[in-house]
Amino acid sequence: MAGYEALLLVSFGGPERAEDVMPFLRRVTAGRGIPEARIEAVAEHYYAAGGASPVNARCRELLDALGTELADLSLPLYWGNRNWHPLLEDTVARMRDDGVRRALAFVTSAYGGYSSCRQYLDDIAAARARVGPGAPEIHKLRLYYNHPGWVGAWAESLSGARQECQAGVGGGDVDVVFSAHSIPVSMAETSPYVEHVSAAAHLVADMAGVSAWRLVWQSRSGRPSAPWLGPDVGEAIQASAAAGIVVVPIGFVCENMEIVHDLDVEVAALAAEKGAHFVRAPAVSASPAFVKMVGQLVQERLHPAEERAVLGTAGAWPDICPAGHCPVAPGPGAGGPGGRGA
Repeated sequence: MAGYEALLLVSFGGPERAEDVMPFLRRVTAGRGIPEARIEAVAEHYYAAGGASPVNARCRELLDALGTELADLSLPLYWGNRNWHPLLEDTVARMRDDGVRRALAFVTSAYGGYSSCRQYLDDIAAARARVGPGAPEIHKLRLYYNHPGWVGAWAESLSGARQECQAGVGGGDVDVVFSAHSIPVSMAETSPYVEHVSAAAHLVADMAGVSAWRLVWQSRSGRPSAPWLGPDVGEAIQASAAAGIVVVPIGFVCENMEIVHDLDVEVAALAAEKGAHFVRAPAVSASPAFVKMVGQLVQERLHPAEERAVLGTAGAWPDICPAGHCPVAPGPGAGGPGGRGA
């Protein structure tokens, strides 16, 4: 099995009770120059949802499904978050104590980019350094934005949401909008993030038989003076003349606060003001096709000679990101996928 002894699930993390919301947000925003008033305003989104993000629950569901999917491999499963418990450093220490020497890591982010790829690699390296001697080698699985399992899972989600929306409007026009986390334009210019998200949206729309759609951005969190990717999802909703609107949060793997609040609350309210029927497509982390994809990514690393599953013309992303990939870290006040909290 190429010497791998475990699989580590790495995610952003999120609070699961009200008293953890502010400590979590302060950890996420540390060093970024976010005003306290802004942090407190975001905290209210969590309190309105009961004080918890759904992301940790989704990760537990994914781990349970992977336990079944990977049962024949006898690979112990571990889970560590970048920003909240179970913290990545604590999990890496437990892996060391369990005798794990080499492990694969699956990250709940499909795309290239600083926050969506490079920062995960940096955080894994930092966790290993803090654990010190005996920390296991950890090799991240490749980006999967154009994997058939990712595309197929989202195409199924889109198709179901579109059917629901069409039923709700009695056969009227339905707009399809793909949404992903916005990032500063300066970060977008040094990474493949926009290219990857756009490619995934094209592949999903084609598989779902949707010919007309838009790609928009959401959850901006940085300085007002800095240019970020647009148009914003709210602008797309306000500009729509359709009787129904389907938003597909293709930038995310699991439901998190940026879906639960920014889409299910704020965007849904904008659609209601227009009298449009709004449906948000479910995230794919519990989808059988997505779970199977994770298993395939593991298998391809265990058996490197096997052909790699991929759609489109770009080919499979390499196991090791190219030199110089997404080298620019965001400055104070910048953000990215997960930047406002999971």
